[in-house]
Amino acid sequence: MIWIWIVIAIVVLAVVAAAGLVLPGRRKRLAQLPRPGVDYTPGVGDDAETPRDTPTRAVTEVAELPAVESPAQSRVESQSRVGSQSRVGSQVGDPVVETPSGAPSLETPEPTEGRMTRLRSRLARSQSTLGRGLLSVLSREKLDDDAWDDVEEALLTADVGVAATTEIVERLRTRTKALATASQGELRALLADELVTALQPGFDRSLATLPHPDGPAVVMVVGVNGTGKTTTCGKLARVLVADGRSVLLAAADTFRAAAADQLATWGSRVGAATVRGPEGGDPASVAFDAVKRGIQEHVDSVLIDTAGRLHTKVGLMDELGKVKRVVEKAAKIDEVLLVLDATTGQNGLTQARVFTEVVDVTGIVLTKLDGTAKGGIVISVQRELGVPVKLVGLGEGADDLAPFDPETFVDALLGEL
Repeated sequence: MIWIWIVIAIVVLAVVAAAGLVLPGRRKRLAQLPRPGVDYTPGVGDDAETPRDTPTRAVTEVAELPAVESPAQSRVESQSRVGSQSRVGSQVGDPVVETPSGAPSLETPEPTEGRMTRLRSRLARSQSTLGRGLLSVLSREKLDDDAWDDVEEALLTADVGVAATTEIVERLRTRTKALATASQGELRALLADELVTALQPGFDRSLATLPHPDGPAVVMVVGVNGTGKTTTCGKLARVLVADGRSVLLAAADTFRAAAADQLATWGSRVGAATVRGPEGGDPASVAFDAVKRGIQEHVDSVLIDTAGRLHTKVGLMDELGKVKRVVEKAAKIDEVLLVLDATTGQNGLTQARVFTEVVDVTGIVLTKLDGTAKGGIVISVQRELGVPVKLVGLGEGADDLAPFDPETFVDALLGEL
């Protein structure tokens, strides 16, 4: 009997010893794993909470840093293979300017005049929800209450919004009754007229990109993650170059590794220099330095690409406000463009309200309006915010960013009977 207890004791000791050897190693491995929201470094589409909520350096502190080799030096060689670009800057934290140079031939962007007309076929893809739905109702022999309910449903499904939908339907019913009898063509014309009216054609949709006597026009591009801000900045640079402007780009998205490289590539195609800072650096410093360089070099427009941020993150929205305040110490900001993904529908309105409160948005850029977008978001976002849609993205091509025109937009959405 005693020997049984001795064997049990030996087994227990062996198990305890084994556990003592295994658990520390396991704890060590677990400690090395990244903790969600704490140790992850920001990537594409990430909110980058940890590094971006930490205190950032003031603009005045950057110039006092010791001179050392720029950490961006290693990227120069790779950039030279792509676009043969030169870079200026020698201090950690000191924004660097990349200027296109050498032999690569520059692309000639398409003229902006008539872009929406040329891209009409792409815009017409969005009519599956709005245009075709409405036209199928209007093609009925009799427009009774059920027909008007279907019109209302089509408008709501297309993200036009409740208030705008009610107003459009009531006006259409009144006008069609006054006509007594109307052909399909006449009904289409009435519908087009009402939709154009709902798009508020009286809005000033011009971009304030003309230089001032004492400096460049400054355009700041903001929005949540994944809406296409950096691409929009690149395409907007092409729009301005096509209209004869000289452009300087500011890569103020310092928390997404590929953002600055992506923006510099866009700029190199049309001869626009890019000011960038060290990865994880102060975005306000980069934006401020870009504007100062724009003043010194007498460029027409400075485009500032900011990092994506969720509108619910108070710290990150405060950071965006800081970027604007710092830039305004050097020059007035002429435009704050909010980039919205048209496929998000009514969810985009909540985002837009918060950004408008923080940085006083002056214009909307609707991306991804071709294909899956419902189209009605254009009406609701303008109605809710009182801010005009100034540009629309109608595809993935380099010149698929077009100035928004209400008449062309409606004509493309409705198509032909």
